Amino acid sequence: MSKDEYESLILEKHKEKLRFDNQICKEASLKDIDQEKVRWFLRKAKVERNFDVDIDLSLREILNRLDLLADDKLTNTAILMFGKNPQKFFLQAETRCARFKGTKSVKPFIDMKVIGGSISEQIDQAEKFILLNIKKSAWIEPGKIERQEKWEYPPDAIREAITNALGHRDYYSTANVHISVFDDRIEIWNPGKLPPPLTPEDLKKEHKSIPINPSLSNLLFLIKYIERWGTGTNDIVKWCVQHGLPEPIFKEVTGGFSVILRKFQLPEDLESIELNERQKQVIEYLKKNRKITNREYQNLCPDINRETLRKDLNDLINKKIIVRKGEKRGVYYEVV
Repeated sequence: MSKDEYESLILEKHKEKLRFDNQICKEASLKDIDQEKVRWFLRKAKVERNFDVDIDLSLREILNRLDLLADDKLTNTAILMFGKNPQKFFLQAETRCARFKGTKSVKPFIDMKVIGGSISEQIDQAEKFILLNIKKSAWIEPGKIERQEKWEYPPDAIREAITNALGHRDYYSTANVHISVFDDRIEIWNPGKLPPPLTPEDLKKEHKSIPINPSLSNLLFLIKYIERWGTGTNDIVKWCVQHGLPEPIFKEVTGGFSVILRKFQLPEDLESIELNERQKQVIEYLKKNRKITNREYQNLCPDINRETLRKDLNDLINKKIIVRKGEKRGVYYEVV
């Protein structure tokens, strides 16, 4: 066994004792703490949870009352939440965001941003990045003065997924949190697996909260970024369904955990279904545009006669991949 493998094994065995969030940040001192971030936190915690710590106390006393000192030294959580530059100590504590063209993670990016700063700042900035890179529809309803608006995805679900990714990630990992926005979905990935005995399937059922980083989670709770009742993932499911979207996907992948918010639900075994190249074009078009008309399909395949295209669409309907909607000239097709 190599030295790295041995250390990894020891770390896994003693992870509870060696929790990242309550370990001492050896090189850090009070000079590395941003006092304005601390004051902002106390003001917000007072409003959200009636957490009453005198803002005029010394910085050391405030941090002590927040359990952010160990042997009179700063913990890693103190730096992650209140550090002037947390990435000076933890390069991995960044969020990488990208908006991709199409449905695959290939360059060039439409937009890209690496977000640093404190955990709460990263949550806020990552949410803004996503909202800047998804669509919002607006319309006027008869009898109503105010304009009605709706995002492609529910903002509450987006924020909850981001907060979970940053609050519950494995900070021993050197990987960053990754947020990928595609034409047909949003993927939010963080390093680290679910704590046992939780499984991805459990997250859609009633379950208890098992925080990976209890100290960090407690601070996020005090400013109402999380609730610590194990309801966060259930809420994400509820908000997506209420928004008219499929249930999100929760899965462990490549040494981490992903939350995938989808515009629509394609068959999981789609790749095994026999489709011609034209039909694959239809599906890619639907991923980007959500619906397709007969005329739009004809424009995609100008050299193919209408009867062949009609058979293509009927075959996709029979395979329960798309559904026909509308009447006469208003006919269009959507993913089931």
